[in-house]
Amino acid sequence: MESENQHIVKEPDIEYGYYSYADYLTWQFDEVVELIKGKIFKKAAAAPKRIHQRVALKLASKLYQFLEGQKCQVYVAPFDVRFPKVSKEDHKIHDVVQPDICVICDPEKLDDRGCIGAPDLIVEILSPGNSKTELKHKYELYESNGVREYWIIHPENQDILIYTLTNGKYVPSPLLTSGDVVESVAVEGFKLDLEEFFKDIE
Repeated sequence: MESENQHIVKEPDIEYGYYSYADYLTWQFDEVVELIKGKIFKKAAAAPKRIHQRVALKLASKLYQFLEGQKCQVYVAPFDVRFPKVSKEDHKIHDVVQPDICVICDPEKLDDRGCIGAPDLIVEILSPGNSKTELKHKYELYESNGVREYWIIHPENQDILIYTLTNGKYVPSPLLTSGDVVESVAVEGFKLDLEEFFKDIE
């Protein structure tokens, strides 16, 4: 005879637990959660600020238009990116994130659940929900897994910092702001005039 509690999903231990993608798939949090080194990171329960959404939509639209007809594809959150270490089996994956925007140029990395392996470009747009700890862990995660280019956009300040993977380590750009033109290394030929980009975002 089955016990009454057999089918109850145990509430994960956010502070001390160590979890896999298999665990992640069973959770029903009200807010978005990510896994970094098996540890749960919760994003803010409230929706991102309007300016965050404006920046995300505008940049994703520009990337989509630029990439139309090419093999590279752009995706926006919610979209799971899994970083396997030793196996692609769900219970052996301990890093699952939902970047604001990502570009994947290898179709073999795409499946019905998202991306498995490093995207070529990841863009994170800062909001009050981003913690310094989360950003530090993501920087290390993206660098160690070979994400070629990592953009951090501060919408209120209207600036961008770009990390480009060089010999396995991230090299930061200067802080880029109005008057600068960003040129992507990972998405060859894609340029972003920051004055034009931010002019109607407030």
